[in-house]
Amino acid sequence: MARGRLITIEGIDGAGKSTLAAALLAALSARGIDAVLLREPGGVAVAERIRAIVKEAGLAIDPRAEALLYAASRAQLVAQRVEPALAGGRWVLLDRYVDSSLAYQGAGRGLGIDAVRAVNAFATGGLTADRTLLLTLDAAAGRTRRGDRDATPDRLEREPDAFFATIAAAYDGLARAEPARIRALDARQPPERVLSAALEALADLF
Repeated sequence: MARGRLITIEGIDGAGKSTLAAALLAALSARGIDAVLLREPGGVAVAERIRAIVKEAGLAIDPRAEALLYAASRAQLVAQRVEPALAGGRWVLLDRYVDSSLAYQGAGRGLGIDAVRAVNAFATGGLTADRTLLLTLDAAAGRTRRGDRDATPDRLEREPDAFFATIAAAYDGLARAEPARIRALDARQPPERVLSAALEALADLF
């Protein structure tokens, strides 16, 4: 049995990752591809508990502790759901993965991308995405979308625009460093256009 594909979806908060993930799952299923959609942090019981901690508004978490919590959540998800699915020939769609930690904790929290990359390489056993779809959006537009969507912003969503601008710039840098893996999609487009661009970015993997 051929090994499945790991497709990750990245971008700042408000970029439309969850919307694209759901549409992409349906599109892959329509093509006869057996796929599963998972989110980060979360996807399994241990990771969902960690998700509640890192998102709790008003909770003070040291940047290093934050990075390690995300890595721990990711380690459990990979071991329990992602790796078994890939080994069984299924495609896995992940709403966030390692690049989120590189951008948010490595750049946004100032821990350094290389340091956070090393922690996550250990957490995931070196599992990397076959393709990453990066939804690009400026920080101000992301905040507007989050405001329209969320009545009670979580701990990270309360950060200022400068924080998200740093993250967006970090994502751009990651995309430039790995153009074969990371494909940038303009998140300002209507959802159907974003989906079409995503499918085009995955065409060589079908």
